[in-house]
Amino acid sequence: MRSCTFFGTSFLIVVGTLCALPGCASDTSANSAKVAAAPTLVFDLDGRPFDLWKTNSPATVVVFTRTDCPVSNRFAPEIRRLYQTYHAKGVEFFLVYVDPDEKPPAIRTHLRDYSYPCAGLRDPNHTLVALCKATLTPEAAVFDSHQAVTYLGRINDLYEDLGNARAAATTRDLADAIDATLAGRPVTTPRTQAVGCTIADLKQH
Repeated sequence: MRSCTFFGTSFLIVVGTLCALPGCASDTSANSAKVAAAPTLVFDLDGRPFDLWKTNSPATVVVFTRTDCPVSNRFAPEIRRLYQTYHAKGVEFFLVYVDPDEKPPAIRTHLRDYSYPCAGLRDPNHTLVALCKATLTPEAAVFDSHQAVTYLGRINDLYEDLGNARAAATTRDLADAIDATLAGRPVTTPRTQAVGCTIADLKQH
């Protein structure tokens, strides 16, 4: 198991990588990152390019995760609850596995063990990670119907910092972001600081 470290500084700005991607722009506002040619970004568990936008959902949620991150695993019940609440409203949820060494059989086992109702995808080259500027697992990104990022950050504030969890969360950051996106309103806090396992320590192949 790779060690989990708390990324306590501001989000990493990946300018050079993003400018090689479709939809790249120098504007870093909440609604600036649009994804084009999505099938080239992530892959399903059979190794095929996957189109995040094929359902024309009013909102799409991706949660960056890895099987060996205990913080990510702690959030499984909340992800299941959010899926049950919002999937009926047309919101698509995807777990995006960021460790290039995690193979599809292990991911399928992880999905089954934690009773995840949403699909698991792979981002072995960290292309979607870079586009969203994600740095940790678990970290969630919300896209609107125009494929623009409206939110990036924590699911809620269950963790004050690494190894220090509250008895219960006092915020519902991801849920609030989904609600705002569905209503066509700006997200009140479009960036929040997640707590978890760093993505940067994962070797990209």
